[in-house]
Amino acid sequence: MFDKLFLDHPADLGETYGEHLREASGFGLAMIGGGIACLVHAVVPGLFKTRGSATVAVLHEQLVRKRGAKRDAGIDQRHGGWVI
Repeated sequence: MFDKLFLDHPADLGETYGEHLREASGFGLAMIGGGIACLVHAVVPGLFKTRGSATVAVLHEQLVRKRGAKRDAGIDQRHGGWVI
């Protein structure tokens, strides 16, 4: 049960628990910051005009880059490090 709750998902991503904690916390804090900016923007439209969408774009780019690196690492492992 411990592994299922704390270790399996990070391992699926090629991370330790600590690495996943750091990565997920960073994403969460960025989303909170972007969300607060959106709420402020809702009240004062002249403020934080692009902060929410910029936050989403940056986080999406990080996820796509990380998935690509994981996929590429998997290809390298299957082919002994050689990609032809």
